[in-house]
Amino acid sequence: MRWRSLVIGLVVLRLSVSCVLWLAFGLGPNLSLGFNFHLNFNLHKLDLLFREETPTESSKGSSWSQRIHGPKYEETAATCAKAGEEPPKKKKSSYLRLFDGSEDEYARRYSSFPDALKSKMKEMAREMFYFGYDNYMKYAFPEDELNPIDCKGRGPDALNPSNININDVLGNYSLTLIDTLDTLLVLGNVSEFQRAVKLVIETVSFDKDSTVQVFEANIRILGSLISAHILLTDPKQPFGKVNFEGYENELLHLAHDLAVRLLPAFEHTDTGIPYPRVNLKTGVPPDSINETCTAGAGSLLVEFGILSRLIGDSTFEWVARRAVRALWRLRSNETGLLGNVINIQTGQWVGKQSGLGAGMDSFYEYLLKSYILFGEEEDNQMFQAAYESIQNHLRRGRDLCNEGEGDPPLYVNVNMNSGEIINTWIDSLQAFFPGLQVLNGDVDNAICLHAFYYAIWKRFGALPERYNWQLQAPDVHFYPLRPELVESTYLLYQATKNPFYLHVGMDILQSLEQTTKVRSVLVPGELVWVWVARGRGV
Repeated sequence: MRWRSLVIGLVVLRLSVSCVLWLAFGLGPNLSLGFNFHLNFNLHKLDLLFREETPTESSKGSSWSQRIHGPKYEETAATCAKAGEEPPKKKKSSYLRLFDGSEDEYARRYSSFPDALKSKMKEMAREMFYFGYDNYMKYAFPEDELNPIDCKGRGPDALNPSNININDVLGNYSLTLIDTLDTLLVLGNVSEFQRAVKLVIETVSFDKDSTVQVFEANIRILGSLISAHILLTDPKQPFGKVNFEGYENELLHLAHDLAVRLLPAFEHTDTGIPYPRVNLKTGVPPDSINETCTAGAGSLLVEFGILSRLIGDSTFEWVARRAVRALWRLRSNETGLLGNVINIQTGQWVGKQSGLGAGMDSFYEYLLKSYILFGEEEDNQMFQAAYESIQNHLRRGRDLCNEGEGDPPLYVNVNMNSGEIINTWIDSLQAFFPGLQVLNGDVDNAICLHAFYYAIWKRFGALPERYNWQLQAPDVHFYPLRPELVESTYLLYQATKNPFYLHVGMDILQSLEQTTKVRSVLVPGELVWVWVARGRGV
């Protein structure tokens, strides 16, 4: 059946956390993207781009702030790269010219990644995973996640329904166990994978009085169940013999049940754009708001589409596609851009910010990945048009990524109708975009943009939730273990095979090990360490 060919694509999409493992030690299938791109980095002094000193007036005048805030957008639009337009040839100048140390020091450090170091990082990643997984199973299961401070299990905040940071995600359905099923196979632990599958079958039910966000339930629960089911039933068994006697498609049945409980979000909306939240037992809450973000409403097609193909019911893919098409029709006639928040009844844009971060990011991601998975030309046409609008209106900096004078490219937040800059920050979710550029074949620009985010990581040991590119300082100071930079690093390594990206993976892995554990002293008779993850806990 055609859906069999979707296995690897779905696994790549679902394993955002597992990308750390793949990246660090080369586990998993060898993804060949057909690129033969040779990197010649000069990585000295990159940290000068993010120096600690407050920028002087003169330095502001010669950097992004002058180029962006000086002339009006209409006057600078011609300097932005245009899709399909051949840029003029300029003198080559390395965009990674700013790392500390000499070029020789870079070559010694980054031009290779010995097998012994790979093995060391492989074992480190494995230990980190089992540290989180074992503590969850010991102290939290069957609740959704482990509270890292008091080392107890945690589910929805029933006492405070407005606590959407918790309640959008947690639904009393053993979230962490479901979310780690496919990672167990990436680690080669077939026996624990089979045990975890049986635990899910025996203990998980979605007949719960839990109000959850449709987007979060889709990407975390529905996607995980579908991935695990495909891995169990794929006759090619890409991770070895993982199926077991007695499995009767129970994970697929659970996925179908969950998707049916999400369908009320698509009912009674004048636009076909879904409500942001549903109660798994009763449907859309009576007090539900009529506003949703573009990413939340437009990032359902991969999981819903695969489910439709697996069970032979087009309903799920149809409603997801209807939502995407509705959003697409409402884009700006002037710029081709979409806003970040929309009223699902009126079709009016409530939030007119257009960017690559929160509220927008996965809309673009799902357009391209849906095309890769399903081969529907409509998805590709929408993505390519969106990509051209992004290049024309969001991209600032020099015309070419790795050639010419001026600042490296940066993608900013603009008004969807005018293209005018509306703030001077980017957020950590935007770090997914280099990976999407790789999938789209734009490896040169992916390398350049990835270097920008990695430079921020090198400075802080993490990506601030928001970073002010004008002030060169964080606006929002926390880091909820977002995986976007990891996925982009993984895809760039697969596209280029340059060992530099293995070093980036090692830096990320070591930062997580050193900075994202918390000491819990509230377990009677024990002193344990647990991960602080995604702002909540693993």
